[in-house]
Amino acid sequence: MGKRDEWIAKYADDLQNKCGMTPDMALLTKVTIGCGPSIYNADASTVAGSQPSELETVKNNFLIKKLGLSDGPELMDAINSVIETYGRSERNKYRAVVYYMLTKHFGKEAVYS
Repeated sequence: MGKRDEWIAKYADDLQNKCGMTPDMALLTKVTIGCGPSIYNADASTVAGSQPSELETVKNNFLIKKLGLSDGPELMDAINSVIETYGRSERNKYRAVVYYMLTKHFGKEAVYS
């Protein structure tokens, strides 16, 4: 089992135990690969849910550029909803898990096919 597979297993565990959802492993793998080498960097691999600048980055770089969504208040609402689902007090909110939940929320799985 490679390092990336270990991270994917950790993300799947978070989705099941912290977010209460059964992960689509094929999609989770594609989202994780889409995050690139950032998953191996302690700072870049997580999302700081309490920092407005970090949430703006998720909105602009992921929702608008990657998923092709139009800017609007619903984007930040979705990000906040995902952060709530993950748990505001959860220290490590993994970027791949947040991106996976946002992809599912907007029904944009086709971006990764």
